[in-house]
Parts: sequence; structure tokens; C-alpha cells
Amino acid sequence: MLGFARRYVRIVDAINYRMGRIIMYFIFVMVAILLWSSISKTFFLPSLWTLEMAQFAMVAYYILGGPYSMQQKAHVRMDLFYGGMSDKRKAQIDAITILFLIFYLGVMLYGAYDSTSYSFQYGERSPTAWRPYIWPIKVVMCFGIFMMLLQSISEFFKDIATLKGVEI
Repeated sequence: MLGFARRYVRIVDAINYRMGRIIMYFIFVMVAILLWSSISKTFFLPSLWTLEMAQFAMVAYYILGGPYSMQQKAHVRMDLFYGGMSDKRKAQIDAITILFLIFYLGVMLYGAYDSTSYSFQYGERSPTAWRPYIWPIKVVMCFGIFMMLLQSISEFFKDIATLKGVEI
């Protein structure tokens, strides 16, 4: 089991690290879209696609950057009590609470998959004037939730290893 956990953690962490390092530059994509929106409204005809495209870029940035944030321990945490605890106590608390997160992400993935299949089946489009298909961003959301689920399991394995005094 330990060999499997080591390989799992190494593979999932490597994928999410690389993906996070790439996705962090999506902020520039979003800024470029919003800059074009401002320029086109000022000097040309306003673009119909810019606001919605910026929202799609933000969703991708947020959803795909989540696993990297979790891996780097950069997410928001209430450190009032947690910060003063020993590493083993933190691992105990994290090992329990991450099970709730894994359940939550499983439910979210189920709903996201159902919503994405609906979008594919019926050719769902946005109700705006631009009317883009919705399925591409829903696929990104499914993938991001799935990667967050994998990273949560990786963090669970790390917590269990910390409790056992084993290095992963």
C-alpha cells in the first residue's frame, strides 16, 4: 500500500504542479480580454464576447488552479488554533476534514458530469447576445473538480503518512 501511495502522490502532485504553473498565467489572458473590452468600447464598437470570455477565463483560472493551491498549502485556513498545533495533530485534523472535502468533491463531480452531458446532448448555449456553447467551460469545470479530487486524495495519503511517521 505504501508503494502505491508514494507513486500516486508523486504522479498527482507532478501533474497538478505543472498544470498550476501554466494556469497561473491565465490571469494575463483575462487581463488581455478585459483590456480589449475597454479599448473596443472606447474606440470601436463594443465587443459582444469580451465579458463572457473573461468570465470563462476566470472560471478556468479558479477551477484549474485549485489543486495547485491545495498542494502548495496556499489556500485560506483559520490559523487561530491550527497554527499552534504540532504537525501530527494537524495531520489528524486534516485527515478527518479532508474526508468531508472528498465527499463534497464527489457530489460536485457527479453534478458537473450530469450538467456537462446535458450541455452536449442539447447543445446548450448561453442566453446572451454572443450565444457561445456552454459545454467547453463545463468540461473544464469537470476536469478541474476531478483534479481537485485527486489532489485531495493525495493530501489524505500525505496526512496518513505523517501520522505513521513515514516519509512520502
